Amino acid sequence: MHKFTASILAGSIALAFTGTALAENPMVGGAAMYADKTIVENAVNSKDHTTLVAAVKAAGLVETLSGEGPFTVFAPTNAAFEKLPDGTVDTLLKPENKETLTTVLTCHVVATEAMSSAIGKMISDDGGNHPVKTVGGCMLEAKMDGDKITLTDENGNVATVTIADVDQSNGVIHVIDTVLLPKS
Repeated sequence: MHKFTASILAGSIALAFTGTALAENPMVGGAAMYADKTIVENAVNSKDHTTLVAAVKAAGLVETLSGEGPFTVFAPTNAAFEKLPDGTVDTLLKPENKETLTTVLTCHVVATEAMSSAIGKMISDDGGNHPVKTVGGCMLEAKMDGDKITLTDENGNVATVTIADVDQSNGVIHVIDTVLLPKS
């Protein structure tokens, strides 16, 4: 009887750990996101982030975003890039526009790991509006819209976090629905 109880207990513990592992990270772009992989290693698997991945490669930021971090990346989807005026993405991806592309992309990166609960607390502590300085020098305003975090860039563009807290080995990704731009 003792052996049987031990087997059930071991099985329950294994199920608990399996359930925890499966619940850790949300799926992004139809792909599993693994907490033991870097931002770049996970992003390349998301079918919703092919434009972002192409832009990161064109800007030469693969090595940086594969580095130790920690980083918080607000990752615009392909649909977010499609909202930009026609030709904008193609123009940004040209080699002669690498510096501008790098600035646009780094306006989506913060040099710390900030999960949504921490961002929400900062917003609350700051009376509903928390300033966020990005690696690219952009100032974003983080606010709450119901239970969703929004980010407003210096041009008034508002991005909503649609998938929060995608844990990475070198930080966290929050998927957003709008591209944030440096001050024009």
